[in-house]
Amino acid sequence: MSIYKSLTDYLPNIEKDKLGKWIVDKDSKGTLENPIQMPYVSYSDMVRHFTDDVYAFMDEHPEYELNRYNDILEENNIIWEKKSIQEKDVSSLDGRCIMALLVGAVRSERFSDGALLTFFDSGTITKWLKRLKEIDSITEEKSPD
Repeated sequence: MSIYKSLTDYLPNIEKDKLGKWIVDKDSKGTLENPIQMPYVSYSDMVRHFTDDVYAFMDEHPEYELNRYNDILEENNIIWEKKSIQEKDVSSLDGRCIMALLVGAVRSERFSDGALLTFFDSGTITKWLKRLKEIDSITEEKSPD
């Protein structure tokens, strides 16, 4: 059984999808009556569904304790810093740690507009999903038919 299939199924769509775009208010005057709206990212339906599926995985797998994603990352000597996370070699990380990275990326959007888009655009999300797919295939090879 592919435990991460609900997430790894997004792999072919990530390359094709527009993911999101920055919306910058160029029409407002910046007055009290016509204030300028802060820039934000408008995410594609695919990214919104992906985010929902990350949260659904959290709910369906409480044994992963992904609400403690920061602690899981610390246990794996991963510091939550964009460059360090994007360049991290994930080839030896387990599924729980990769899921903690995905949860961190999804939650980072709450604190920094566009953070999730950066993880998608840099290929980091794709790298993590490919690792989950690899873990699934290794697990399937080991499981008896």
